[in-house]
Amino acid sequence: MERKVKICADSTCDLSDELIMKYDIGIVPLCIVLNEKSYFDKEELTPEDIFRWSDENRTTPKTSAVTIERTMEIIKPFMDADMDVVFLGISEDMSTTCNVLRLVANEFERGRVFVVDSMNLSTGIGLQVIRAAQMAEEGKTAEEIVSAIECARPDVRASFVVDTLTYLARGGRCSGVTALLANTLKLHPRIEVKDGKMIVGTKYRGKINKVLLKYTKDMEESLKKADPARVFITHSGVDPEVVEEIREYLRGLDHFEEIIETRAGGVISSHCGPGTLGVLFYQK
Repeated sequence: MERKVKICADSTCDLSDELIMKYDIGIVPLCIVLNEKSYFDKEELTPEDIFRWSDENRTTPKTSAVTIERTMEIIKPFMDADMDVVFLGISEDMSTTCNVLRLVANEFERGRVFVVDSMNLSTGIGLQVIRAAQMAEEGKTAEEIVSAIECARPDVRASFVVDTLTYLARGGRCSGVTALLANTLKLHPRIEVKDGKMIVGTKYRGKINKVLLKYTKDMEESLKKADPARVFITHSGVDPEVVEEIREYLRGLDHFEEIIETRAGGVISSHCGPGTLGVLFYQK
């Protein structure tokens, strides 16, 4: 008898509620700490709440991995049903979330949990989650899904451009002097995810609205060679006209079956700040 497979991910996958429902994804929330009080990402705080708090306090909220208790609560029904769970988590270089899932998996006598380090963040995880969910719908085993996702993991192209380095500086991910200089010169760095880590690529200069379109157009060659199934436009609050301009550009490539816009959740937004946008896809 084939074992039923449930796909789960943590909240940093930044999939919309509609996509989570469509693909029947289980979501385990990371935590965001404000004034020593912990809140569940995407459940108890909005990115706007975080931006407001961060600006008022001139600091970035602390974020932490999923809790053992909440993870147990979410995973238990699937274990009780003796199912297989394939969990895709934020890069292990950025969080201990995957290790929490491994600890929880050992607590159950029934069911199996397969933990996959996405080596990514945001919809760089989301792309893998949807692919895994589609494989589960096709009746693939947990082992087949894990093997396929890990094999294709290096093909995920995840990058984004930040409007301001202030939030990264507040969180200790760049110096205050660097942030001040970049903001003064209107520099907008492209952050890329490579081997599970964030690195700085091209540094764009100018108004963010024009920069975001240039950033997208700079990827044209790669976009034309991308997996045509879908491309994500994921942002932390960008002028709708700019998002639509990028969508029209992507549509004009006549390549993608789906162009999906999603909003970054609290954990991602708390580190990158408002005005950040990324175009994410699988390279063929």
